[in-house]
Amino acid sequence: MKVVADISLSPLGVGASVSNYIAECERVFTDVGMRPNVHAEGTEVEGDWEQVFEAVRSCHERLHAMGVEHIETNIRLSTRTDVDESITRAVESVREKAGV
Repeated sequence: MKVVADISLSPLGVGASVSNYIAECERVFTDVGMRPNVHAEGTEVEGDWEQVFEAVRSCHERLHAMGVEHIETNIRLSTRTDVDESITRAVESVREKAGV
């Protein structure tokens, strides 16, 4: 099943800046063939259900290997059976309706 996921991964106890850790997760997503869309509060990815969740697990493993002791992750998911769901399709649909 294809899934669009908005993932907010929070390494705890590492200080105010977490960009190095988020960059590492972006590499994980890219390495498995996804095109992560990093935004101010998280990262959007799309792919096969198993691929997405395996990548999230790999992010946790890599960050723990970097010394992060505690990670909290929030994930919002979207699946559809009526159309081929994608991040691009969803954004284009909203922009078309908004006239922008």
